[in-house]
Amino acid sequence: MQNDRGENVDLYIPRKCSWTNRLITSQDKGSVQINIAHVDPKTGLYTGKFTPFALSGYIRSKGEGDLALTSLVDKMPADTTYQN
Repeated sequence: MQNDRGENVDLYIPRKCSWTNRLITSQDKGSVQINIAHVDPKTGLYTGKFTPFALSGYIRSKGEGDLALTSLVDKMPADTTYQN
């Protein structure tokens, strides 16, 4: 929910799993959010941009977290970046 100035006023904004699109509830204590850094191909240095991925506890408990993260990074478009 947003106020008149366009600011978020919700106390809790739920996330979705990047792999399964399942809602990550506040009770899911096994979920993680990982920021994948973008690296300059010429220098090999961090550019200040990153792409966040959220993985649910369900995926991690099945032992598929590494498969999910690897597949998400391989399919990652170049324009989905966030700046610090």
